[in-house]
Amino acid sequence: TMVMPAAARPILLPLVLLLCWVAPSGQEPAPVQLRLVGPRGPAGEGRLEVLYQGRWGTVCDDGFDFHSATVACRQLGYTAAVTWTHSATYGQGEGPIWLDNVRCGGSEGSLAECIHNGWGTSDCHHGEDAGVVCSGQRLPGSPPQATTSGHLGEVLGLSLEEVRLKPILARAKLSMPVTEGAVEVKHNGRWRQVCDAGWTRNNSRVVCGMLGFPREKHVNTSFYRKLWNMKLKDPNSSLKTLSQKNSFWVHKVRCQGTEPHLAHCPTQVAPPAPRQQACPHGMHAIVSCLPGPTFQKGTGKGRSKTSPGKVLPVRLRAGTHAGEGRVEVLRHGQWGTVCDKQWDLAAASVVCRQLGYGTAKQALVGAQMGQGLGPIHMSEVRCTGHEQSLGECRFQDAERSGCRHEADAAVRCHVPHMDFQTQVRLAGGRSPEEGVVEVLVPVQGRLQWGAVCGAQWGLNEAMVVCRQLGLGFASHALQETWYWAGSPDAAQVVMSGVRCAGTELALQQCQRHGPVHCPSGGGRFSAGVTCTAHAPDLVMNAQLVQETAYLEDRPLELLYCAHEERCLSRSADHMHWPYGHRRLLRFSSQIHNLGRADFRPKMGRHAWTWHQCHRHFHSIEVFTHYDLLTLNGSKVAEGHKASFCLEDTNCPEGLQRRFACANFGEQGVSVGCWDTYRHDIDCQWIDITDVPPGSYTFQVVVNPKHEVAESDFSNNVMRCRCKYDGQRVWMHGCHTSDAYGADVVNDLERQERLANNLV
Repeated sequence: TMVMPAAARPILLPLVLLLCWVAPSGQEPAPVQLRLVGPRGPAGEGRLEVLYQGRWGTVCDDGFDFHSATVACRQLGYTAAVTWTHSATYGQGEGPIWLDNVRCGGSEGSLAECIHNGWGTSDCHHGEDAGVVCSGQRLPGSPPQATTSGHLGEVLGLSLEEVRLKPILARAKLSMPVTEGAVEVKHNGRWRQVCDAGWTRNNSRVVCGMLGFPREKHVNTSFYRKLWNMKLKDPNSSLKTLSQKNSFWVHKVRCQGTEPHLAHCPTQVAPPAPRQQACPHGMHAIVSCLPGPTFQKGTGKGRSKTSPGKVLPVRLRAGTHAGEGRVEVLRHGQWGTVCDKQWDLAAASVVCRQLGYGTAKQALVGAQMGQGLGPIHMSEVRCTGHEQSLGECRFQDAERSGCRHEADAAVRCHVPHMDFQTQVRLAGGRSPEEGVVEVLVPVQGRLQWGAVCGAQWGLNEAMVVCRQLGLGFASHALQETWYWAGSPDAAQVVMSGVRCAGTELALQQCQRHGPVHCPSGGGRFSAGVTCTAHAPDLVMNAQLVQETAYLEDRPLELLYCAHEERCLSRSADHMHWPYGHRRLLRFSSQIHNLGRADFRPKMGRHAWTWHQCHRHFHSIEVFTHYDLLTLNGSKVAEGHKASFCLEDTNCPEGLQRRFACANFGEQGVSVGCWDTYRHDIDCQWIDITDVPPGSYTFQVVVNPKHEVAESDFSNNVMRCRCKYDGQRVWMHGCHTSDAYGADVVNDLERQERLANNLV
């Protein structure tokens, strides 16, 4: 499956996010409504439109700034603005341009309270329509989006708001996360105990799910009963008096075990009869939960009771926090997405539990965690909630349902509270999202704050810090922090040689030096980070490479320019120019941004280099590596490091191209768009003049030095099997490094080796 060109797609009606906000009386007595128009409207991103006098109209970008975007996003029910856009980025609107020269301070409750020219007074055209990108977290109490299930605890009318476990045994008090204790629920703002009369394992399953645990386990309550009775007899304990009050108890809860939240279970807060004693002969309900593998101390794997035939492995991609992301399923050996038709909390909860989290907080639709690339495996997923794996649920094959990647489903799961956030902090930055990294670690038997040695500090380590702080992804990893002053009480370097895989939940889980060894001595050479809530994610279209690859014998007289740019093998230096030719393996590159932020070059315009061959500036000096490898992984063709000018060659309907190389334009790849380098462009090849016939691996690595941060680096390598007989070339089995399951990749390699007697 490959992404269809924009022209071949059916036109998609823009999804519209419509929310109401009543402006305060005074300047604007009439209710003012805002909406975001465009395919990503439900995700908080689109053209800003205002309803005035019964007609929808747009807002001109003149004078519109971040303060205005902040007010608009808050009015739409989001916590903050990420950015604002100009020049009809999300397409040109229709009808009146209601607001122009909008000037907001940032604290206004409604866009109508800001200074502006007056309703309908404008000298703009629709090519200047403003748009906004709001942060994905919605404020409690704001009207729910039609496309999400909402934070259940925040849905109005639910009386059970939160759940917690109060640890009672000494070992439970010391463990993190807390997995065993007495159930307490928040009812109308007050914490109450739950009576254990009639308490079931189904109730426990729901409680554990809300707390971020996939399963409950049996608990021996006889010991707890003894403790309870001892406390009742203790004259110094107030338990006897408290336990006789109805306000101390939630009387009865009856769950089926499939509910995503306790508030969905039938609940009896007071006793059935007015004078009946509260929880007679009872005590508080005790629950014990089993954490998922990631949250278990010293254990590697969780247990799975599913039959192997039904287990479809799942993974989450592009999420800002642990336990959230676009849902991807491994089917027929290939990773693909899930269509959001009938996607609900029951199905989302099965995914969350399968991954070792609790139940789902939200079942997200409309590709709110970015669009996938490749097959869409499932549609109309129907789960009961008792399934151990998504593969056990009923579903339709997505090919029949006409789904596209604009409808990729995503989840936000309940995750256990690990207290990791309190063990790291950022100091000295201009905003809470940046600064010197300071960690809390044991030093000579007591916990102490200190700095991290900047030597060898990289993006993987920075990613872990940002995740640990709940700030999303790292945009920069700094080995020197000259401009940021760390805290005076954390001047000592307490961690060095930190090496993270990038998937850890806390820096303390990464490998590091035993005794600290930091020759640079910390201070201005301490590690620093900059975090961002959203990041880009570049993926090569493997199918297109396979379809466009061919050989060309190109005369040297046409290769002077390419030779200067080092796009040929070294043997070209010793040829009798301009006589002779080079054999080139040519192909098209199409690089998609599947993330949730634009991919922008790290270098400013002043550092871009002019490339005579391509007649434009290149903003990234090493953007891709092109290589031909033996099946053992050693290089046979030198390949080359290609520099690029980055632009939006194409975007899906409803998204405007924003980056262009011509005329020293802004460079980058917008969210959802792709940059295409056609096969007939200079340097879009590997020089295989010196390569003997045989079977090889063709490899492209995008953003190889991780110069620009991405939400996912596991899909940056694209490989094909390549057979060359000296005259013709066959390219097959092209895939990104994370597109197939490991067993499929191993099988492909094994077959290739057998065919070439390499085993």
